[in-house]
Amino acid sequence: MNSISRKIKYINLGLALCGSFMISLVFITSCKKDNPPLAPEDFHIKRIYVNDQTGTYNYYNTSLSFDCRVILSAPVDTSSAKKSIIFSTKSGITLPLAISFENKDSIIHFQTLSPLNSLSRYNLSIKTALTSKRGNSLVSEGKVKIITQIDSTDKFPRISDDQLLTKIQQQTFKYFYDFAHPSCGMARERNISGDVVTTGGSGFGVMALIVGIERGFITRNQGIARLDKILTFLATCDRFHGAWPHWLNGNTGKTVPFTQYDDGGDLVETSYMVQGLITMRQYLNSGDATENALISRINALCSAVEYDWFRNGGQNSLFWHWSPTYGWQMNFRIEGYNETLITYVVAATSTTHPITKEVYQQGYAKSGAIVNGNTYYNIKLPIGEPYGGPLFFSQYSYLGLDPRNLSDIYANYWEQNVNHSLINFTYCKTNPKNYMGYSKNCWGLTATDNPWGYAAHSPSNDLGVISPTAAVSAIAYTPTQSMNAIRFFYYTLGDKVWGDYGFYDSFDLNEAWWSSAYLSIDQGPEICMIENYRTALLWNLFMSASEVKAGLTKLGFSY
Repeated sequence: MNSISRKIKYINLGLALCGSFMISLVFITSCKKDNPPLAPEDFHIKRIYVNDQTGTYNYYNTSLSFDCRVILSAPVDTSSAKKSIIFSTKSGITLPLAISFENKDSIIHFQTLSPLNSLSRYNLSIKTALTSKRGNSLVSEGKVKIITQIDSTDKFPRISDDQLLTKIQQQTFKYFYDFAHPSCGMARERNISGDVVTTGGSGFGVMALIVGIERGFITRNQGIARLDKILTFLATCDRFHGAWPHWLNGNTGKTVPFTQYDDGGDLVETSYMVQGLITMRQYLNSGDATENALISRINALCSAVEYDWFRNGGQNSLFWHWSPTYGWQMNFRIEGYNETLITYVVAATSTTHPITKEVYQQGYAKSGAIVNGNTYYNIKLPIGEPYGGPLFFSQYSYLGLDPRNLSDIYANYWEQNVNHSLINFTYCKTNPKNYMGYSKNCWGLTATDNPWGYAAHSPSNDLGVISPTAAVSAIAYTPTQSMNAIRFFYYTLGDKVWGDYGFYDSFDLNEAWWSSAYLSIDQGPEICMIENYRTALLWNLFMSASEVKAGLTKLGFSY
């Protein structure tokens, strides 16, 4: 082959290769043109692990050594992590974190630099400023709630159960004695109420005076002096057909409206006061001139209550409120089963304005509609709403009224109160809503404060709020279960729930929320029911009154 032929051959080969390349290029270009562009990246949180727990954005009972992994849908731009992940206390204080990355930067791993506090809330926020390596922002913010575990160490030195009960009574007594309104001696509604005093809570306070004297917290002379001040106020403050209002100004004795239409007589609050006054009267010594004069004053106060007026025109029911401005506007019948049995009992004891058996049966008992008879957790409930309702139902009326042998055609009231308390206990122990902390040692649902305001907590209205007063005041009915709760509240949670006047009102471990409030209607049952459990003192005193016996007999009770 000569040189020209070789050149022609190479030229033809080159043209062939070039053509082949062009065809390939066209093919490749055509294929690329047909491929869709990469889909937009959906950068989101796939899963969060907190101390190996996952599946939720709320973590309870977590270890104090905080360890968290956030699983992302794509690799993260690590430079955006530190400014986008915020770990803070409930009050908003930001805590430093040690941050690292795993699995080709698709997992963020972080830990706190020091242990967390027990029973505290922390908030983890993963902001949308977090970006992927491709520059896409997190589609939505991740918000995580963390509640740390209980510190089970004792907060106070161990003492005997008997000493502990005395301590609770003595500390709680201070609310009614040391913190009483200085002008009138009445109990303030709560520890932030200023001059507002409460009729019902003060009735509990009168009974607490007896316990204070008997336990040596104050002298008898001190107790008599305080009673004298209270009786003077009760005789001169606002009354409406003999009934005191729910709230009063402790300086002036004038009504403080409870609500717009509740600015007059409150018969239920009045009945709590009358229960206390009758119990105190039975405690006083008629052979002592000073104390006998107090007895006469108590009788005058009690006989002035016009229970028959509160039948609202002669109906066979008592009514809760009457207003000098709005009359019967509230139109609220006093019906059971609830905390108002004592209202019908003291109304039947009246020698001046009594009620008949029919008023009790058609009013409170609703002609038998209060009967329940169902079982809950294999525990029979004779009367009342499903699961029994809040525990104050079986406490307020029975600070003086002795339920141990009390029965009528509707119920045996000892069985009712014991079983009501056991159902409440068993519900909390079973914990069907899986609330943090509920157990055989941490139980008690009743009407108290909560993180959102105030509610009548019960198995049928369980918001995760435990109220020490519920289990403490049930001690006469459930001594073992209540004592277990008392030890837990005092020794384990004492740094959170114990203060100047005993146990605070309530707490919610699910929110790491602790009430700082004291309410007279919650403190009173504690000191009184502990005493009834220990000595039956208040039960014996109230039941010794001849008019109480006559009233119970009239209503059809055996006792």
